Amino acid sequence: MIKKGISALSLACLWGTLFSCQSSGSTDSQEITLRNRAAIALTDKAIAINRSELPGIPEGQVYPLLLTQNGDTIASQLDDLDGDNKWDELFLVTDLPANGEQVLQLTWVNTAPQHTVRTNVRFGKRSAKDQPVQPKTSDTLSANQVHTALGYQPYQTDGPSWENDKVGFRHYLDGRNSKDLFGKKTAAMSPDKVGLSATGAVEDNYHQMQDWGRDIMAVGNSVGIGGVAMMIGDQFPRIGITNNDTVNNVESTVFRILAKGPVRSKMQISYNNWKPANTARSYTMVETPAITPGMYAYQNTVSVTSGLQGDETLLVGMNNLDKTFPLEEMPVGDNWIALLTHDNETYNKEWMLPLALLVPKDAYQGYTAAPETGPVAQAWFAKLAVKADEPITYYAVGAWEVSDEQFKNLDYFRNYVKDLTQQIDAKVDVTVK
Repeated sequence: MIKKGISALSLACLWGTLFSCQSSGSTDSQEITLRNRAAIALTDKAIAINRSELPGIPEGQVYPLLLTQNGDTIASQLDDLDGDNKWDELFLVTDLPANGEQVLQLTWVNTAPQHTVRTNVRFGKRSAKDQPVQPKTSDTLSANQVHTALGYQPYQTDGPSWENDKVGFRHYLDGRNSKDLFGKKTAAMSPDKVGLSATGAVEDNYHQMQDWGRDIMAVGNSVGIGGVAMMIGDQFPRIGITNNDTVNNVESTVFRILAKGPVRSKMQISYNNWKPANTARSYTMVETPAITPGMYAYQNTVSVTSGLQGDETLLVGMNNLDKTFPLEEMPVGDNWIALLTHDNETYNKEWMLPLALLVPKDAYQGYTAAPETGPVAQAWFAKLAVKADEPITYYAVGAWEVSDEQFKNLDYFRNYVKDLTQQIDAKVDVTVK
């Protein structure tokens, strides 16, 4: 999001001859040129620039200040993705004209610029039933620590929740490993107390309509919107448990927040030693959900790091509790397949909630339906070829009619999915000098 209000002194420091103005704590600036290679205008296009591409970073605690040639600030953040206490990427979102470019001036400053917050990730846990929830950035769940065995739910909102200015999601870290959806009525971030009582206890207070929105999606025994599973032969073993199980089939589930900032929030979930039911096998899988502004969707990257024997298919799902609309398959460009439904996938089928998956064409092997009953049920799945240590990135879309009533129209939603996929697919060249 672009914000006005940079002072004349700052502009002089950046665009004039006073590059070393000490009052702003700035250093000599660098020029970043972004070139849109697509024939469409890009909105809130996500750009990641590796630290190695930015020479001359000052020592000490410094922050990026990005200005357009008109003096507008571009929201950005520095992300330490590998946890070594040293940032790895400069991340930003910006608008670019079709086949056009934008030139930004980067200056390192001593005080963090303030940007409108357009993404968030929230995670909290209580150590005992009578203890209040505390915010956390990581956690490990052992096989015998699922909520049914403990006798209480340890996690706020059953696990981490993440959102942008359009939509929110949550992951059932308690062993069920489904991905649910929060419908939003406002661009502002929902309150941190969502899922908590006044005393800090875990409380289901997000299934009632609030000013910001509410939990709207019915999940059942599906894996939710963008959740993952594995097909072994013709079987659909669940990664984790259903609501009544007391022991997880994943030895340990490790969660950590990788990034939390105004324009990107990102997490990592590792399933270590998953033993699928009725097999003698063991797998390790890692997924990395991330969200950026401006889209009714989140990105996920999945990698299977051990255990593959060659007869497996990675499954990426979306729930299918309302069977009114058949699944629609829509190729978009050369690189993507969109799978979409246009149903009332909400509690009591109260609202229209169109869903979609955007999956890479080079891994796509068609789609399938889960059984009607069982540990994995009432779901559509994209079938993806999987190889050891080769990550697959896809997007999961949820478009609540209350967020935009035009989503009730099938053609409008279909066009939204197509446009979003084209935006994601568009390539941007980055030059730093």
